[in-house]
Amino acid sequence: MLTLNRRTALGFCAAAPLLARADLSHALIPDAGRKLAAAARAQIGVTVTYDASYRSIGYPNGDVLRTSGVCSDVLIRAARDAWDIDLQQRVHEDMKAAFDAYPSRREWGLTSPDANIDHRRVLNLEAFLARQKARLPLPAPRLLGGDAFDAVAPGDILTWRLAGGRPHLGIAVSGPEQVRVAHNVGDGVREEPLWRFKLHKPAGHYRWRV
Repeated sequence: MLTLNRRTALGFCAAAPLLARADLSHALIPDAGRKLAAAARAQIGVTVTYDASYRSIGYPNGDVLRTSGVCSDVLIRAARDAWDIDLQQRVHEDMKAAFDAYPSRREWGLTSPDANIDHRRVLNLEAFLARQKARLPLPAPRLLGGDAFDAVAPGDILTWRLAGGRPHLGIAVSGPEQVRVAHNVGDGVREEPLWRFKLHKPAGHYRWRV
């Protein structure tokens, strides 16, 4: 029995390697980063609202209507469209194998994986990507915040902590100069320059080349 309020379970968007049969991370996709960036950009004008409510969805390849979603859905949908990779299944199988490596017990009081929502939580995606050895080092803290990432490339996955510690995720769609990010912070997927995040705390920089 879940003890959390399901309708707020996304927490305002608040993801040891996968099991061998599911681990395809060494089968490199040509130009993977630019393909992911293009798939993220393609969501602009399609996903036009933000909805963090808990939803029961299919498995695998489950999704809510593409007209709505949260920040993590930008990555989930881009990975499916660009790479034919289902993060719902990847995260769920990894959580079944190593549940305690994820923050679900600590953050939300869960005792087992939930394929409806686990992959849609930024903290879980951060844990998953770190376990795929996709995490890049963050530079030393700078006077300004959210633009403090080094050598951002198209397709890089960036995470922040917004006001009140709210996790947020975006995908770099251009770089390393004049980096721009596709994300959904409240009114659908849009593209903005990285410097617009300068007041937010950088949390993770990931480059998952599958």
